[in-house]
Amino acid sequence: MVIGFFAALGVGYVGILALVFFGQRVLLFPAPRTALPLSAASQLVELERTVLLVRPAVSPGSPVVLHFHGNGEQLASLEWMAEAWAEQGVGFVAVEYPGYGLAKSKGTPSETSMLTAADEALNHVQLTMGISADRLILSGQSLGSGVAVALAHRGVGRKLVLFTPYTSLPDVGARVLPFLPVRLLMRDRFDSGAKAVDVKQPVLIVHGTDDEVVPFDLGERLSKTFPNATLLRIDGGHHNDVAGREDVWAALVPFVVGR
Repeated sequence: MVIGFFAALGVGYVGILALVFFGQRVLLFPAPRTALPLSAASQLVELERTVLLVRPAVSPGSPVVLHFHGNGEQLASLEWMAEAWAEQGVGFVAVEYPGYGLAKSKGTPSETSMLTAADEALNHVQLTMGISADRLILSGQSLGSGVAVALAHRGVGRKLVLFTPYTSLPDVGARVLPFLPVRLLMRDRFDSGAKAVDVKQPVLIVHGTDDEVVPFDLGERLSKTFPNATLLRIDGGHHNDVAGREDVWAALVPFVVGR
């Protein structure tokens, strides 16, 4: 009976492993079911693998923020950020992930497809919009921080802004499911920690100490890996309430606008 119990337990554990492995992208990329339209203030640019929300810069020399959103958001969720940057005279371009929102028909989300979409967006910003390298600021929130770091690792962007970032997705997964070999199971890794050491651009990291999704210590550890990073610690801040805070923007604006 004891042997049978442990055999059943083992079968159940294997079943959980299979469920997590084959269903991991559904858990990791919970794209909103309904695609919301953009406001009339934003330009919609449709590319082969992605869709962009565009707010042009006020003047030809102004910075332009290229932003990658979190895993439960879509472009319409970023109208407030586009407006906030417009008030500072800063251009804003947000990138939609394949399978998300207005890019729902352009594939399925994965590390590979998201990086492909990022490259396509970058080409549009640089070649079609004519944004020079010294004007481009990379920005990423939560899941999107991994995309932004991957571009910065290649030398893209003059500066890098990260909201609630992680060292790698397996590091986050291991905290959520400590009883599973998450590091072996995860297909999409976004290993920002390994890339950070080669990122030479100035970096601003914003992270709340009470983040319930990406633990604060992961963002803190990542900040120490970059050669030139500043960590803005938000005491009591959670995962989804730090990006829009006034004290955050008081630090964010001079970082992005200043030389």
